Amino acid sequence: MKTRVFVLGQKYKKGNPNDNKHYWLTPPELYESLDKEFKFDFDPCPFPKPEDFDGLEIDWKNSNYVNPPFGSIIHKGRKKGATAWVRKAILENAKGKDVVLVYPIDKWILMMIKAGAEIRNLGDIRWLATEDQSAGKGTGRHIACFVLRGKKK
Repeated sequence: MKTRVFVLGQKYKKGNPNDNKHYWLTPPELYESLDKEFKFDFDPCPFPKPEDFDGLEIDWKNSNYVNPPFGSIIHKGRKKGATAWVRKAILENAKGKDVVLVYPIDKWILMMIKAGAEIRNLGDIRWLATEDQSAGKGTGRHIACFVLRGKKK
């Protein structure tokens, strides 16, 4: 039985202060149901991770199960999070490889997708201050715009 891991931020080294646990493995039944469909032949985020293994740097195989750290990690001296894994997944997919990436998101996003929402990237908006309408610095995060169009009669 294969198991997968996600790491909560930098807590991997010191453990979660609430329960002293360092990581969580993908439930076998979840992995097996996905593996049955996709027939995985590679895990760029294995557990335990071999000492010299770097899933962000190496080529992936044909069908990849990616359960990346759910928080940020330090990679080659820089803080890396979900975006680094998504970029790598897109790069590997462009080479013709299957990628199944699991990552937590808010339930409301899935609800909007299921409802058929059109999703637009508005970039990092410089919102205006209520006091004088001066532009702020931006949030440092891209803003999604979800559009649910009314049915035309």
